[in-house]
Amino acid sequence: MANHIVCFHFFHPLFLFFPLIASLTVQAFTGTYGINYGRIANNIPSPDEVVPLLRAAKIKNVRIYDADHSVLEAFSGTGLEIVVGLTNGQLQDMSANADHALNWVKDNVQSFLPGTHIVGIAVGNEVLGGDDLSLWGDLLGAVKNIYNATKKLHLDDRIEISTANSFAVFANSYPPSSCKFKDNVRQYMKPLLEFFSQIGSPFCLNAYPFLAYISDPDQIDINYALFKPTKGIYDPEFRLHYDNMLDAQIDAAYAALEDAGFHKMEVIVTETGWASDGDQNEVGANVSNARTYNYNLRKRLAKKKGTPHRPKNVVKAYIFAIFNENSKPGPTSERNFGLYKADGSISYDIGFHGLNAGDSSHLSLKNIINPGLSRSYVMVFFLYALILLNFWC
Repeated sequence: MANHIVCFHFFHPLFLFFPLIASLTVQAFTGTYGINYGRIANNIPSPDEVVPLLRAAKIKNVRIYDADHSVLEAFSGTGLEIVVGLTNGQLQDMSANADHALNWVKDNVQSFLPGTHIVGIAVGNEVLGGDDLSLWGDLLGAVKNIYNATKKLHLDDRIEISTANSFAVFANSYPPSSCKFKDNVRQYMKPLLEFFSQIGSPFCLNAYPFLAYISDPDQIDINYALFKPTKGIYDPEFRLHYDNMLDAQIDAAYAALEDAGFHKMEVIVTETGWASDGDQNEVGANVSNARTYNYNLRKRLAKKKGTPHRPKNVVKAYIFAIFNENSKPGPTSERNFGLYKADGSISYDIGFHGLNAGDSSHLSLKNIINPGLSRSYVMVFFLYALILLNFWC
């Protein structure tokens, strides 16, 4: 006790070490704020330039829509937590061939660990409810084969398997308590949810108050969509008041899950955002509204609170997106969701800095620890050192 060190000689260090590793497994989402890194553009910064941008903004959670090796290599040693994507075009092959799924996980996940902190695999995007009906039946098989591949490679306790859903899977979402899955979606969704429930995966939702507003601007109060003061709505079944649309959309998803029998599954918002420009018929797509939505969303997420219906389930959301993407098809809004412009400057001010205005003081742990080690590994080695010290004292 002279040196203020308490020695516990009756614990063997290895007995303690292995449980500690298990308790420090990678979580698929740290905190409440993440961002989508879309790259359907021919004029955006390289992945190496994106890293300091995200660090300066103190954004840790990142989703990409593929498993591009240049991105995964650039993110190595940064501490950024990455969810990689298996594209819709790969679903049929992965569903039909377990060996192909195993090789995909080996090549695109295992080979980059532990340097690149890959924490999840998103299997397809907005498949159910989408236009390509042939993929609906492939989704569950692909999910199972990818999960089984992670299990065979002993990665299943660190890699979360998920798939993102749009509001096209719901028959109705207003008021939130009335939400249910569409009948034609339900037969595919229920076995998928049963599997996700078994492996502990969340329900991933792409939720856009922007899309709801532009579809019916005469009936929807824009203040309600932008987190601004408003009378909101009242749900008579839930007996709850909603002062913003995003909370209502999330609780609609919870209502649909409950109706399907999944009362304990968590909802995570995998995409949300607001366009800073749009076509003439896309009412509300402008810089002012985009700034208001994303600024207020940051404040709302920073509160680390749940929704009216699920107050204990802290809302977590990935913002769409890092950059405006000039090669995306569709209406003008599709190319203008970025928090940053193609040159790396900010699209509007919500407290972030552009590539030319980053503050080096915001850089992550890479500057003070071995670049090849993630924070979890550093913690493990630190704790192991303490255990050995106790053992020898």
